Amino acid sequence: MASEKRSALNKELLFLILQFCNDEGYKRTAHIFERESGCYFDLEFFEDLVLNGKWNKVEKYLSGFTSINDNKYSTKIYFEIRKLNFLEALDKNDRAKALDILMKDLKVFAQDNEELYREMTQLLTLDNFREHELLSMYEDAESSRKILMDELKKLIEVNPIFHGKLKFPVIKSQRLRRLINQGLNWQHIQCKYPQPNPDIETLFEDHVCQWPHDHLFMQSTDNPQLDASLPVFPSSWFCGPSTVTQAVSREDICVSGPITSVATTSVNMRDSNTMSQNSLLGAEYEVASTVLHSGRNHSPESSVSDDLPIISMNNGMLQNFEPVSHTDLPKTVARILNESSSPMSMDFHPVQQTFLLVGTDIGDIGLWDVNLGVKMLSRNFTVWNIGACSTMFKTAMMKDPCISVNCIAWSPNGSFFGIAYSKHIVQLYSYHGVTDVQQKLEIDAHVDGVNDLAFATPSKQQLVITGGDDKLIKVWDVITGVQMHNLEGHEAPVYSLCPHCKDGIHFIFSTSVDGKIKAWLYDNMGARVHIDAPGLACTTIAYSADNKRLFSCGTNKNGESFLVEWNESEGDAKRTYQGLCENSSAVVQFSPIKENFLAAADDHVIKIWDMDKVEQLTIIDAGDLPANPHIRFNKDGTLLAVIASENKIKILATAYGLQLLNASVTGFVNSSSDVSDGPRKHVINPSSSVANSGEADAHVPTHVINPSVANSGEADAHVPTNCDEERIKDAKQKIIDNANNKSGVCKIIQISMPSQCKSLQLNGYGEADKISRLIYTNAGNAILALASNGTHLLWKWPQNDLNLSGKATTDVPPQLWQPRSCSRMMTNDLIDSTPEEAVPCFALSKNDSYLLSASGGIISLFNMLTFKRMMSFMSPSPAATSLAFHPQDNNIVAIGMEDSTILIYHVRFTKVKSKLKGHSGRVTGLAFSTAMDLLVSSGEDAQIFTWNLGGWGKCKSKQLQFPDERIPVRGSNTMVQFHQDQVNFLVVHETQLSIYEAKELGCVQQWIPEDSTRISQATLSCDSQMVFACFLGGIVSIFGASDLQLKCQILPISYLPYTPRGNVHPLAVAANPHKPTQFAVGLTDGAVIVFEPQKPGNSWYLAEYEPATASSCLLQDD
Repeated sequence: MASEKRSALNKELLFLILQFCNDEGYKRTAHIFERESGCYFDLEFFEDLVLNGKWNKVEKYLSGFTSINDNKYSTKIYFEIRKLNFLEALDKNDRAKALDILMKDLKVFAQDNEELYREMTQLLTLDNFREHELLSMYEDAESSRKILMDELKKLIEVNPIFHGKLKFPVIKSQRLRRLINQGLNWQHIQCKYPQPNPDIETLFEDHVCQWPHDHLFMQSTDNPQLDASLPVFPSSWFCGPSTVTQAVSREDICVSGPITSVATTSVNMRDSNTMSQNSLLGAEYEVASTVLHSGRNHSPESSVSDDLPIISMNNGMLQNFEPVSHTDLPKTVARILNESSSPMSMDFHPVQQTFLLVGTDIGDIGLWDVNLGVKMLSRNFTVWNIGACSTMFKTAMMKDPCISVNCIAWSPNGSFFGIAYSKHIVQLYSYHGVTDVQQKLEIDAHVDGVNDLAFATPSKQQLVITGGDDKLIKVWDVITGVQMHNLEGHEAPVYSLCPHCKDGIHFIFSTSVDGKIKAWLYDNMGARVHIDAPGLACTTIAYSADNKRLFSCGTNKNGESFLVEWNESEGDAKRTYQGLCENSSAVVQFSPIKENFLAAADDHVIKIWDMDKVEQLTIIDAGDLPANPHIRFNKDGTLLAVIASENKIKILATAYGLQLLNASVTGFVNSSSDVSDGPRKHVINPSSSVANSGEADAHVPTHVINPSVANSGEADAHVPTNCDEERIKDAKQKIIDNANNKSGVCKIIQISMPSQCKSLQLNGYGEADKISRLIYTNAGNAILALASNGTHLLWKWPQNDLNLSGKATTDVPPQLWQPRSCSRMMTNDLIDSTPEEAVPCFALSKNDSYLLSASGGIISLFNMLTFKRMMSFMSPSPAATSLAFHPQDNNIVAIGMEDSTILIYHVRFTKVKSKLKGHSGRVTGLAFSTAMDLLVSSGEDAQIFTWNLGGWGKCKSKQLQFPDERIPVRGSNTMVQFHQDQVNFLVVHETQLSIYEAKELGCVQQWIPEDSTRISQATLSCDSQMVFACFLGGIVSIFGASDLQLKCQILPISYLPYTPRGNVHPLAVAANPHKPTQFAVGLTDGAVIVFEPQKPGNSWYLAEYEPATASSCLLQDD
């Protein structure tokens, strides 16, 4: 076993060397290495040689993998190559060369086929070899080589010698460099005297830092380089993805003996006998390590040996401790602003620093006067000129009218502000003071979402820059609306923008959701800088208030967060800050503060760092915050706005900020006692009291507010606009209707934060494709997903000490599983179909051994243990649109077809047993009931049929009812699933959820959304007590199955942390077959999210669950 592992690792090392050669442009060396190692046969290179007639090189490259006598396939390959070489020589009338090929190269085949050899010899006597009847079709060399190559491909693919050698493994770019870099970091960790900036001169010997003798008693300094002791390697190492190290504190290093003190200190410089802690511990206090693996415990005990040398210091050396003073941090909750919907983005006015712009998840915008705690104006989203908008935008709005603010921002002088929306649109307003706001420009800027917006003034020209889901960055003239530049180069949606000017040069930093950072000039010449964000995280970039220092903060799909300062001249990380949560549930938001501080919203608190120190300085606990809320400082850093739960915005203030707000400090935290007790982990708990005696939930229309109300101290006056009155009226009517329909009080638990439930995100390889279908294995230890590109993804949970049962759980991440014997994923045939047109479907046998699947093409039967395709059948058209195994016989399958028929197919005999007709549209749902001996079918015609399993005759049919004259969208799928009792079944249509009884097809229960929200998919829990439903808007709802009463809602903000704020929603849902409360949803970005209640054994909505979700929003009738 050990030798096999070594052999596998040796093979992987060969691939890494090959990748390195190709990355560096050593193509010839790479092909020589391929031939000599025999690890990878480059079929594309081989084809190029054949098509160019380089026959000697063809055979030389081939000889590294097989010889003539290895097997019949190899013999055939060599013969066909030499035969064509011979014919080409004849065609050129080069008979001497043809004779030489015949005698030297082809004679080896004469022993097995003397007659063929004799015929080839006779060709030398013909003036034109095409006179031979078997060669009369020979045209020219070019066409013959193409025909030969097609034949060679087939021979190579079936030749067992080439198995496992035709596909290059998927390896991250510059992987060998990364491994070497990690090795250097590891050596640096083990240095007895690690230096801040080690000089790596050779890879031939282990790196060892030599401690300079003249530095042994060096006095302490404020030079930040001594604090940021990350190893800095030559810039050439960063030509590929940049390696940004993760700082590890000295406390995290496993040591054999105790460490007496680890506090940050200042040394009495007058004491010549006292060593500087910075000089001795600077490097070990902040040793860099990139040897981290997602899904593993990052504690040093698992990665650093016990005999790591540590410099010990006694208490006598740690004297004259002077804690850092940070009384100017915003610690006090001075205002609480209540929005009517969830705030998404905020920005303080650059001049009127108590004016706060807010954009919400329903497209509304508002301008708050934080000083008075009132909203000065409010605008609901409307399209100003629909006629000028693109057809794509109109279509998107017709399909889903919901729209959200992704970004709202002021121009540098505050004369304009812009709003980037989740669909196509950017709107610009001109601002003339107080409530004087005028529409300026409306731009149909991008396809899908506009994720970020920023203003810039190069050459004194007012520009607005936008970045979107279409991977583009566009620059527009604010005055005329003319597009100035179109910047192409990102390979994923653009996430954030940061325009800047340095040394008179104006440029733009941009980041994308795949972790790439680029820099652009204001031209169309492409990006000038290409680097990777730390950990390939979805990242935001910002400069310090003095525009001299560059920082970034982001979170990757593994939940790892990185806050770093960049060395602009070298393009690498200058320092990495410690203290961010290692498993963030959303992208961490951050902001530089004027007085040399950094702030990041993480783990329900606001964490603060001194820019020159990697250690976390302090924590501000504002109370009732989401895990990773949006934060925004005003220009002076005196006010901090942070989005809190329940649509609230909390305004935190410094001591000066409180004076600015005319607020009394009485009742708040004493700013003089903030951090003296503990400078590194001190938590500031603001008082629950709010200045000016209450929460500011006032809403004032677009005219100037009444000063008497504003100054009364009662900040809860609500003056609704006409739109508000209509919304209130609608809300009241819904409450009345609900009260009429349901007896008693209906409580809906609304989960809006990741901390309110347990979830786990599963990701696949490569570029994501939307998850079309999702299912748990019957054993409950794996999840199988079918993506829109026809690829199947299987995640299996390991059975180990952390997961003794080996069943699906959110506590332990599963592995994306693939058998070693198969190098390919199970993939459906997409011929004659596109992902948009196809209706993907699959079915898993009861014993989890076989998978039937189709994605608009032929139906495939896969072996789940080997991933090999056992057989294919039913070529389209028509295509299969639904599949179901007979529950008592795996050989019998029901197949719903695109032409409205249902085929009962016997897999073993490859025979159609029966063809069922009745539907008038494609069949999209099939379910068997052994108790009732029935097959239930449903289709896009919104009809339900039952069929007898005995003779496959039709029993009954029923048309779905659509109250309120709701007409379903054409092509809407209807799905069915039997209840645990095998008598009733769930019907899922985009317009409704229904429970029917199977005998008479009577509707027992029905739930219809009160608005135009569409259901994407739903399923029963394994005990049939709940229905898990997902909606195109992103909400996941949980219903009681007995009455289809809505019990719980999981909002998108609680589980969609890695997308650029929009356009991702669940399309598929599956219930765990053994755990009633666990389910999973498949998203349009290719991810799968597994959900469970916060505590084991709890329900999603019963009384015992409520205490576990005290921060949940309970909606109930008044």
